[in-house]
Amino acid sequence: MLRFLTRPKWILFHLLCVIGIVSMILLSLWQFDRMIERRNFNDEVRDRTSLPLIDIADVDSTDLDPVDVEWRSAGAKGVYLVDEQVTIANRSQNGRAGSNVVTPLRLDDGRIMLVNRGFVALSESAPDAPVGEVRVVGTLRAGETRRTGQPADAPGDLDEFLRLDIERLDQQIDGDLLDVVLALEQSDPAESTLLAPVPLPELDGGPHLSYAIQWLIFAAAVAIGWVLAVRWSLRRRDPRSSPSA
Repeated sequence: MLRFLTRPKWILFHLLCVIGIVSMILLSLWQFDRMIERRNFNDEVRDRTSLPLIDIADVDSTDLDPVDVEWRSAGAKGVYLVDEQVTIANRSQNGRAGSNVVTPLRLDDGRIMLVNRGFVALSESAPDAPVGEVRVVGTLRAGETRRTGQPADAPGDLDEFLRLDIERLDQQIDGDLLDVVLALEQSDPAESTLLAPVPLPELDGGPHLSYAIQWLIFAAAVAIGWVLAVRWSLRRRDPRSSPSA
């Protein structure tokens, strides 16, 4: 009675079900991995933001590896290079579209550090940086790199960029540019009220757990569908289930 299950169309049906179930289980496992990565990232951010503030002037450039110091609170003193100010386009914050305003800060020892002074809405112009010596406090962050499929910034000196790429900005800024960016939180003198500090990432679990469970439900649905299809076909072929019987 079960010989019909070895027919070509049924074999194809079996393969499709197996491939679908295996694929959905793998997608579920991938989402579980993403969830674990997200939790590890959240723990790392919480741990590093709780560490004491570091003074950039006391840290050697070789010790400012973004992998080691990202999310640390840091302070610095210097003078903004207002002529080198740029904006990072296509940003959004609190439901508004706009740009991030990035201005290089020349430290007392001559090194230069990029300062992400904050977010400005599209309806506003990027405000000028404070003139003279400033003291800034913020969170150290790594630069952004171009991912596969993303457009590249045009060559030459630009005022607007698609991403905060330190290596790309280093091409048009003279001096020893540090490999980290300071996301500004406090400034003396104070910053323009048009600028909103760039917040830390949301330290939640994200949607990965719900996605993982959904993929498992889909895999179970396919398996149940396969069982129901086989049982329905068996009933059709069972003479005892026909009206004449």
